[in-house]
Amino acid sequence: MADSHPKNLDPRPKRRRDEENPYEIYTAGINTAHPHYFLAFTDGSKVKRWMEIDKTLFDTFNEFELDDLSFFNEVDRHYEQSEVTEATLNRRAAKPQESVEETVSQRMEVDKLHQAIAKLPEKQRRRLVLYYFGEFTYEQIAAMEGCKFQVIAKSIKTAEKNLKKFLIGG
Repeated sequence: MADSHPKNLDPRPKRRRDEENPYEIYTAGINTAHPHYFLAFTDGSKVKRWMEIDKTLFDTFNEFELDDLSFFNEVDRHYEQSEVTEATLNRRAAKPQESVEETVSQRMEVDKLHQAIAKLPEKQRRRLVLYYFGEFTYEQIAAMEGCKFQVIAKSIKTAEKNLKKFLIGG
């Protein structure tokens, strides 16, 4: 273990890391025949320590960093990041409750949609359900069925037209 900072570190992209993450990884001479990989951490005495590690261990730590980054990005994209204030709670509480008529009407529309989907030809129904409810892409469905994605796209568009005819009567 070396107490001094390794010289001539290669530039690495700055990555957002968890505050609790106790280590950092660095490379030196990455574009040479003999690159060096380093792990830095602060020991229990609050002293910064450096240690040369092998490529396999470096790659493992790098993968952990990328997994952390992926998790942070998912949190940013999918979890609510708003402050809950008295004003927002009041707005939520003041939202008018649906009437019984609205609830029944919506339920009838959902039932009518399910009936319309049930009347579709089997292939159209399967593809439509995979696309809208299974959240698969045209390409993924095409791969599952062994055909081109254009065939899937056309089939789903035709299913949508058939649903409109049934639901609207046009």
